[in-house]
Amino acid sequence: MIRPATAEDAIQITDIYNYYIQHTTVTFEKTPVAVQEMEDRIIKTQIKYPWLVCQTDNLISGYAYATDWKPRGAYRHSVESTVYLRNGCSGQGIGSLLYTDLIQRLKKQKVHTVIGGIAQPNEGSIALHEKFGFKKVAHFKEVGYKFDSWVDVAYWQLIL
Repeated sequence: MIRPATAEDAIQITDIYNYYIQHTTVTFEKTPVAVQEMEDRIIKTQIKYPWLVCQTDNLISGYAYATDWKPRGAYRHSVESTVYLRNGCSGQGIGSLLYTDLIQRLKKQKVHTVIGGIAQPNEGSIALHEKFGFKKVAHFKEVGYKFDSWVDVAYWQLIL
């Protein structure tokens, strides 16, 4: 089931996200996020954009949301999308379910452009974005430094 996130989901969302902070370079945050911080992020995001979860029984297996691409007014029709899946839940179609719903909601909000930033390498995320028609538009070399390594970031764009 895909549904809007609630404050009560913050515990499971935090667990999902903190795995990526502690074990991967897909996020450049380096310190685990507290549940209250995640709850605040969810509430702040939902003032303007969707934050969705995929839930089966009582388990959240993934989430997706959109945020402003940039704060200046001329960017108001562009968003950055984010999707995270619980460790071990990749390859089950959950990311596609989340992105299908997220993109539909963004279209209804008259969003024009969705941008996905992907730390490299990340073939699964690239495949997900390209499945939805995102096109690679930029590649920045060695812009992040985590776990004693430089990390590239590339951007994919979808014009709605």
